[in-house]
Amino acid sequence: MSGRRRIEMLVCCVVFAGLAACHGRARLPPAPVIAQPDIDLERALRLFRRGDFRRAQQLLQRTTFEFTPGAPELAQVHYYLAECSFQLGDHVQAAADFRKVADEYPTTEYAPLALLRAGDANLRLWRRPELDPTFGETALAIYQELTGRYPDSDAAARARPHAKRLENQFAEKTYKTGMFYLRRRAFDSAIIYFKDVIATYPNARRAPDALLRLVDSYRAIRYTQEMQETCDHLHRFYPNTTGLNRTCPPAAPDSTGTPSTPSTPS
Repeated sequence: MSGRRRIEMLVCCVVFAGLAACHGRARLPPAPVIAQPDIDLERALRLFRRGDFRRAQQLLQRTTFEFTPGAPELAQVHYYLAECSFQLGDHVQAAADFRKVADEYPTTEYAPLALLRAGDANLRLWRRPELDPTFGETALAIYQELTGRYPDSDAAARARPHAKRLENQFAEKTYKTGMFYLRRRAFDSAIIYFKDVIATYPNARRAPDALLRLVDSYRAIRYTQEMQETCDHLHRFYPNTTGLNRTCPPAAPDSTGTPSTPSTPS
């Protein structure tokens, strides 16, 4: 074999050896990435506080896979994920996510806050109160649940004014429907709506008015016993109601000094 031929073969061997070495190095597995959920969570919260809700949401979503199941930090992660959806205007998703936090982490500090925000999210969705009361009714039910489950929490204190406003709003609407039927002398229907005000919204401003109109309805159809029971209830629990003595005259005492049952006005 000539010297030139030997040189060519040697060069080929070197090239093939180099390619094989490069190929072997390319197949080495990459170094594992060590998850740092605590650091990612802190970064996400900083982004949230700066108002960068989209990036905070993405980072929080990643941490849900980094924390081990049952980790206490997950309550905070899921709460702020719901807050990101709320701040980004996705109130349907926010309402569902806040509800989930309250249900899955009921003993954490985030449970009452999540209920408060679930009510707020439903309230934001209540765009046509005069047509569809569903979201408003859901918000009221959640606020009431919050004050019942966590009565001493700051979240409950913040929910009470919302609940009172909604109760008055729904009571007013129901009362007006009862008045509609009362004016048309559809007394049975009127009674249903007035009773609904009293049973569902007993603390609303319209509750004593609904009782007065219930007396008027019973008087019109001569339900004497029901009328008297309603008057007694009014005198006992709402003694300062405007028009009470006119609608339910106080009973005059008999000869023994005991108040007698007032006569039914004609």
